[in-house]
Amino acid sequence: MPEPTFDPSATAAAPRGGPGAAAPSAAPAAPARLPTIVVVGHGMVGQRFLEALAERGLSPAAGGARVVVLCEEPRPAYDRVRLTSYFEGRSPDDLSLVEPDFLARHGFELHVGDPATGVDRAGRTVTARSGAVFPYDTLVLATGSYPFVPPVPGKDARGCFVYRTIEDVLAIEEYAKGAATGAVVGGGLLGLEAAGALKGLGLATHVVEFAPRLMPVQVDGGGGAALLRTVQEMGLTVHTGVGTREIVADEAGAVTGMALSDGSSLAVDLVVFSAGVRPRDGLARECGLAVGERGGIVVDEECRTSDPAVFAIGECALAADGRVYGLVAPGYEMARTAAEVIAGGRSAFTGADLSTKLKLLGVDVASFGDAHGTAEGALDVVYSDARSGVYKKLVVGADGTLLGGVLVGDAEQYGTLRPMTGTVPPLAPEQLVLPAGAGGGPAALGPAALPDEAVVCSCHNVTKGEIRGHTTLSEVKRCTKAGTGCGSCVKVIGQLMPPPEEAGLCGCFPYSRGELYEIVRTLRVTSFAALLDSHGREEVRGGDGCEVCKPAVGSVIASLAPTVGASGYVLDGEQAALQDTNDHFLANLQRNGSYSVVPRIPGGEISPEKLVVIGEVARDFGLYTKITGGQRIDLFGARVDQLPLIWARLVDAGFESGHAYGKSLRTVKSCVGQSWCRYGVQDSVRMAIDLELRYRGLRAPHKLKSAVSGCARECAEARGKDFGVIATAQGWNLYVGGNGGASPRHADLLAQDLSDAELVRLIDRFLMFYIRTADRLERTSAWLERIDGGLDHVRDVVVHDALGLCAELERLMADHVANYRDEWAETLDDPERLRRFVTFVNAPGTPDPSVGFVPERDQVKPDLELLAGPVLAVRTLEGTAS
Repeated sequence: MPEPTFDPSATAAAPRGGPGAAAPSAAPAAPARLPTIVVVGHGMVGQRFLEALAERGLSPAAGGARVVVLCEEPRPAYDRVRLTSYFEGRSPDDLSLVEPDFLARHGFELHVGDPATGVDRAGRTVTARSGAVFPYDTLVLATGSYPFVPPVPGKDARGCFVYRTIEDVLAIEEYAKGAATGAVVGGGLLGLEAAGALKGLGLATHVVEFAPRLMPVQVDGGGGAALLRTVQEMGLTVHTGVGTREIVADEAGAVTGMALSDGSSLAVDLVVFSAGVRPRDGLARECGLAVGERGGIVVDEECRTSDPAVFAIGECALAADGRVYGLVAPGYEMARTAAEVIAGGRSAFTGADLSTKLKLLGVDVASFGDAHGTAEGALDVVYSDARSGVYKKLVVGADGTLLGGVLVGDAEQYGTLRPMTGTVPPLAPEQLVLPAGAGGGPAALGPAALPDEAVVCSCHNVTKGEIRGHTTLSEVKRCTKAGTGCGSCVKVIGQLMPPPEEAGLCGCFPYSRGELYEIVRTLRVTSFAALLDSHGREEVRGGDGCEVCKPAVGSVIASLAPTVGASGYVLDGEQAALQDTNDHFLANLQRNGSYSVVPRIPGGEISPEKLVVIGEVARDFGLYTKITGGQRIDLFGARVDQLPLIWARLVDAGFESGHAYGKSLRTVKSCVGQSWCRYGVQDSVRMAIDLELRYRGLRAPHKLKSAVSGCARECAEARGKDFGVIATAQGWNLYVGGNGGASPRHADLLAQDLSDAELVRLIDRFLMFYIRTADRLERTSAWLERIDGGLDHVRDVVVHDALGLCAELERLMADHVANYRDEWAETLDDPERLRRFVTFVNAPGTPDPSVGFVPERDQVKPDLELLAGPVLAVRTLEGTAS
């Protein structure tokens, strides 16, 4: 059979039948027909193949080819590597790898939930489960793999699951609601991720691994021992060197236990099989394609099968080097190779790097190159610290060539060491594994030491030289895709980027906001003028600053006021001139010049008596009332001169400022929790009230929002907040870096199963570290994605105290809590402060005539016609057109 060639300008016979086939033309000449590519499978590799086709012009939109994709799952391609992040707050949509308009933009035809069931190679057609028949010129099999379930009795009992798809994860989550103890069969990469998911769901968790150590493929005995100690300290029970003999079920067919090969047994309610995968080559076998003795569709270096018109890529393929690759990076390279060959180019896949870096249960684990030292004459250089759970091994040749390595507990240098594999590093291997303070200090080896041809991103095969052609991380990701795969290279990419041309907060200061924070804290600076004169640029010293630096520095001084000895009242002296518009009057300015008043209602809990007071105030002052999304009541339409009168009524009733006007904590929402809800497992209202009263008035780079949910049903929407808390049977899970708005982001899991005291301590540290290091007007979500190391770095700092800052961060928060004062009450107690609350300084008792209201739905709204002013008649000059 001849190899397919693509010539969009060529004409051919009318297309064969099938959905989407064009009707025959009435014209005498046969119409041009695009060659058809049918792709079976739309996982990560299938999607990468589509992207590679689009890059080469092989799409209907580019006039290159018709492309039909048959997808077995009910959703387009998603990030299976990060499947466990679903339990950390990611939604299925968050995991999607397909840009919203990608398929439509390129004209690709995707059929979800309709897998291929048969291939007719003679007729060159593929039949789908729906019965639809699709003709092809080229067929690409990207069917992936399936989970291997050991053939043990009871494996099909109710409560047994595999861990492969989003549907698997959703099923496990649902079943776990009625379970107490779970077990994972398999202690490899996916097995440990599954174990972490079960623990996060509140289950006591066992891991059963037949090999003598965890992750036997990736790490050696020393690395496995370090990993085992750390995993056990996290509360997981690990059984190595034993297999599963039987799954025990009750009369109803539900799992009740496991019998192990050493004669022991486990009482469990849920079992997850994660004992490896096997190539999905059934479709290929049925249509007569060559397959390997132990599975996998046989392909050559071009990823072409025994039928020249059929290609196979990813986990379903047995590559030319005799290996089935179960990692995404080789799959991506095979996708690129197949697309290039189909487009008429030359490319070959002869093997791939099996290096891996990931975080399992919060533990960094990495291996690269010849990790097990199988090469002749290989030597090991090992550093092991059982107390801290760190194990590092480098494998070197007799001539000093770096052959590979294993890193457990500290994989910081992975991004630099992996590209150096096969070369002689510029430093001795001992210096590369020893920590700071041991053996002469840390090795000063960074990405600058890499040659330009070193592959920095193994997922997309991108070299240092290609990366250096760009100036920002976002540009690198967009143009090369480096950093969009497993993410382990992102830090190295960031270090390769050129520094910004102009540093500094603004034209007045050559320092960032974080640096100014440190200057104010260390030198105990209490005024903007003093800071500008001592650390501003020479040309602006003695001046007034600008609209960028004044509120930013004002916020820094306010957040550090108790520590540095400054006034904590934001309208005292010079501080008043630094504030944003809303802070000037401790209320939110509205479109017609009136203000809104938002009293604090901690946790959304309010007594009937206080509700009556709010109603009476709104009635007496003619205010519009609205319940906010933060579980508060907003009172709109107050004139400046009315603000103190309104505050006085509210303060007398026990209310205080809700700080809706400031870059500070807004609210801590809550559900009704354990006290009222039959699903609640903790008192979410009490916790929300405690947190809101602790952090009220805390000035920050941007506003802060929080929520506490009393169970996993998440009624308070905690995962959409800057810091969110979700109750578990064992305590509280803490999520950070979320927000709603125009760029919504789910918060990430920082720590789980915390006691009340542990939760408060970690929130204290997180908030103060954010306030200390964030940029001006930077929400926690943007800060978490920008800061070097991202969530992992933040966790190291605030949970593990990697920088030794935690005691200081806690002290700073303690200073804030001890010195909090209500700004409304402080204003009411000082006649001098009250003098600013007038519309006209020269006529204090005169209301603003431009602020008016009209009735609407039994309330009021701004009179916008009054605000716009009178309509003036326009006359034309005589003799001109009207």
